[in-house]
Amino acid sequence: MTSFAAPETLPDALSLLAAGGTAVAGGTDLVVAARSGRRALPDVLVSLHRLRELRGIGTGADGALRIGALATHAELERSENVRSGCAALADAAALVGSPATRHVGTVGGNLANASPAMELGAPLLVHDARVETSGGRAVSLESFLSGPGETALEPGELITAVTVRRPGASAYVRLEYRRAMEIAVVGAAALVALGSDGRVEDARVALTAVAPTCVRAAAAEESLRGARVEAFAAAAQLAVEAAEPISDVRASERYRRAQVPVVVRRALEQAYERARQ
Repeated sequence: MTSFAAPETLPDALSLLAAGGTAVAGGTDLVVAARSGRRALPDVLVSLHRLRELRGIGTGADGALRIGALATHAELERSENVRSGCAALADAAALVGSPATRHVGTVGGNLANASPAMELGAPLLVHDARVETSGGRAVSLESFLSGPGETALEPGELITAVTVRRPGASAYVRLEYRRAMEIAVVGAAALVALGSDGRVEDARVALTAVAPTCVRAAAAEESLRGARVEAFAAAAQLAVEAAEPISDVRASERYRRAQVPVVVRRALEQAYERARQ
């Protein structure tokens, strides 16, 4: 039988984890895995929902956007701080599951689950996000996501917050079969910064659901620097170099690879329009 604990302070939660408990935030991924038979419920569940120090979305003294690990997708979707400084993240949060899922699913839980198809991964990558942990570490998201379902979290360690240190005009777009209760078949986030002459001063592109983790598309990014909007189609084609798609029940490897340029171009165009505003 699974036992349940709901500590009210971070030290108490860490003590329970050290004793063999398993952390749970919104629990959306945990429930799906248990019901599908992919993973049994842990013997000891440690709910984090009472830990106020892990909540909130705000701006730190250094100007970075700081998102508590227990911030929900619904909070991301509605936050003016997120929409103005990290719009791709708001785009992605609005696509997660159903309204009920968005109400309880959390940033920390999404990252700890480390699905290659997670909606928040690519937006956070283009915004140079860092993951803060209860061990006092700040790890770049690229280093934090180490494989499907695998992260750089150490035993007994929790995600406490995510910091976004690169605000800018961005967008997230995904290819999907349905408009709701869906996950990305292919997803892409783009960040675009324009110079006074209308050329791209800087650009970042990241992909979802086409590699073992969400990944940056370095070749596409390099081709965009100093370019104009006419270069977006060619850059989107280069993004395929970062893809390592697989075939599964949702799409073939060939189909995913063919759709990467389509989704990347749409994300670039949307980010570009936001940058012009």
